[in-house]
Amino acid sequence: MVPDLAKLQEHYAVAPSDISLADINLEHVPRHISIIMDGNGRWARAQGLDRSQGHKAGVACLKEIITSCVRLGVDVLSAYAFSTENWRRPQHEVDLLMQLFAHTLVKELHLFTEENVKLVFLGDLTVLPKKTRETFELGLERTKNNTGMILALAVNYGSRAELTRATRLIAQEVAAGSLDIEKIDETVLSNYLYTASLPDPELLIRTSGELRISNFLLWQLAYTEFYVTDTFWPDFDRWELARALVSFQTRDRRFGGVKS
Repeated sequence: MVPDLAKLQEHYAVAPSDISLADINLEHVPRHISIIMDGNGRWARAQGLDRSQGHKAGVACLKEIITSCVRLGVDVLSAYAFSTENWRRPQHEVDLLMQLFAHTLVKELHLFTEENVKLVFLGDLTVLPKKTRETFELGLERTKNNTGMILALAVNYGSRAELTRATRLIAQEVAAGSLDIEKIDETVLSNYLYTASLPDPELLIRTSGELRISNFLLWQLAYTEFYVTDTFWPDFDRWELARALVSFQTRDRRFGGVKS
C-alpha cells in the first residue's frame, strides 16, 4: 500500500537521537511484518507490577504498532497473541488474557474503522470462551469490507497443529477423490493453512531477546528475515519498529541463490 506521507511524517515527527524517518526507505518496506510479542511478564516484574499489568501494557503497544504499520504502508501485520501452548499457564492468567482480548477488541473497533484495517485470525477459535469467540466474530464482521492493512492475530495458534490440520484436510480431499495426490505441491499445502490468503512474512520481529520461533509460522517463515531485540514488548514503540525496518533494509535477500 502507498503510505499517506502527511500522516506518516506526523506520526514519526518527534525522533530520538539515533534514528529518524529519513533512515527508512519507504519503497522497501516489507509487505508482511510478523511479530512474536514477548516479555509482558518480565516487563511487569521489572516495574514491580503484577503480570496482568504487563499484558495490558502490551495491548497498548500493539495499538501503536498497528497505527505505525498503517502509516508505513504495510500490507499485512501478523502478531502472535496466544499460542496453543499458552493454555498451560495459570488459569487466572489465561482467563485474564481472554477477557482482555474481548474487552480490547470491542474498545478498539473504532481504530480498525478509522484506519481501514481488516481483521483476520490465525488459529482454532472454536475452543475459546464464548464471550471472547463472539467478540472476535463481531470484529470479523465489522471489518470484513475494510480494504486497508490486514491485521492477522494468531490466537490459539500453533504451527504444528496448523500443519497437522492442513494434512488432515488434504487427506480427506484425496480420499474423497476431489484431489489428485500427484497434484499436491507447496502451493496446494499453503492453500490449506490459516494464512492461505496472505503473503509470507518478509520480516519477523521477536521482542525480549529470546532466540526461538516458538511454534509460530514454521512453514511461512522459510525465507523470512529475523530481527531480535532485547526490548520487552510493552516498550516496543514506533521507533523500535523503525530500527527493525532499517536492519531489514540492510539485508541481502537471495532466497537460496547467488547474485551474478
